[in-house]
Amino acid sequence: MPSVSGLLEQRELTARRRVEELREEADRVQAELVVAEQDWKEWVIARSRVGEVLALSGDEVAVADATEGVRDTDPQPESPIAAARPKSVVPMWRAGLAWSALSLDYQRILGVLSDQGRLGQGPLTCQEMAKAFGIEAVPAKVETLRSKAKRLVARGWLAESVPGQFTLTPGAAGPGGGS
Repeated sequence: MPSVSGLLEQRELTARRRVEELREEADRVQAELVVAEQDWKEWVIARSRVGEVLALSGDEVAVADATEGVRDTDPQPESPIAAARPKSVVPMWRAGLAWSALSLDYQRILGVLSDQGRLGQGPLTCQEMAKAFGIEAVPAKVETLRSKAKRLVARGWLAESVPGQFTLTPGAAGPGGGS
């Protein structure tokens, strides 16, 4: 019959081996976690950089619904710049620059905010703009509008005094863009 000390020693050895196996597995998982976290951080940085580049270059994500039923708010351009084509760069606002310098999606945003101002109503959120355009207020479409509105803010066409609420800047109040 085996001794009690021998049985305890055997169980201790088994437990020690199990602890060593688990430590090795934990070290392997920890190393994989470090690599995965680094990869994740690089993707976050890449997405951030691409977003910055796209915002600076004026490229835009087009949503098919955003161009349905567009009305031309300024058929006669008041500036020497011809009417903008879709995916064109959003110019910095300056006195006398007509809305026609913008693509139709941006003109729609300015138009609905102009109507809002004419009616003496306050700023609009992107969800409210989506509803005004007859677009389903799903996150992807609202974010596309938000991106465009933020670009218009950065270029001086819109103001965002409260985060997420947009109004026309005083100078860009009319379809001609001038005051």
